[in-house]
Amino acid sequence: MVAVTLAGTIPEKVIPILRQESEVGIDGKYSSSFETGNGISAEEHGNLKNAGSENAAEEVVGRVAYQSPEGIPISLEYIANEYGFQAKGDHLPVPPVDTNTPPPIPPAILRSLEYNAAHPEEHHTDQGQEQGQYIP
Repeated sequence: MVAVTLAGTIPEKVIPILRQESEVGIDGKYSSSFETGNGISAEEHGNLKNAGSENAAEEVVGRVAYQSPEGIPISLEYIANEYGFQAKGDHLPVPPVDTNTPPPIPPAILRSLEYNAAHPEEHHTDQGQEQGQYIP
């Protein structure tokens, strides 16, 4: 009876592993990859950044590729680190574009504006010159 139960869970088609590699270093670094006979492939490597410091953080980088049941090639790249999990892939949803918010002010321009606001006495527009004229 056990054999009959187990036989029902065996897949009809066995997918071969064409390639499989794995390395683990003594320092915690690792890498792993595999490829199957039905086109699935994956690679991943990880390490500890800034080991021994208060900024130490684990980082994992990888990619996965396969074909969806609809026949669409899927490719996913990802990184997971102190900034969270970030994935990229053409099949992933994209947030809507916000056309109502202006783009951020570049840092150099922002510093210049802040400097000008903090030093109004250095503006040269009140020296009898036409407004908009350059005064060195």
